[in-house]
Amino acid sequence: MEALLPIIIQLIAGGVGGNGIAQALKQVNLGPIGNTIAGAIGGVGGTALAGAVPGLDSLAGMGLAGDGIAGLVGGGVLTAIAGFVKNKMAS
Repeated sequence: MEALLPIIIQLIAGGVGGNGIAQALKQVNLGPIGNTIAGAIGGVGGTALAGAVPGLDSLAGMGLAGDGIAGLVGGGVLTAIAGFVKNKMAS
């Protein structure tokens, strides 16, 4: 169970980040389910990237708080990118 807790936090924080960025930037909104899914994926991916980037690797070493912060940012970024791409393809 201890191995799953960081992943669960990353997924939840990513979903929150995805929905948050969609509320702030209406043009990248993918709908509630799309925002949550893109955010959750971005949360896990963002945390993995933060651990691999020099300078951000200390964020990954902060434990669950670092997982939450990296997940929140990663979820928001991936949702914004996905929404931007979706809107450009629709035009």
